[in-house]
Amino acid sequence: MYNYTIYVTLNGKTYQTNVLATKDQTEEEINQIAKEQVIKQWAS
Repeated sequence: MYNYTIYVTLNGKTYQTNVLATKDQTEEEINQIAKEQVIKQWAS
């Protein structure tokens, strides 16, 4: 497992989130996970 720090822009604000991913996951998959995490936490 690898730990990535990703910055996601949502509704004009930039959020930082950490993503745990395997070495097999693509950059697109990791970015999608990060976006989903930010939406879960901040969009509700």
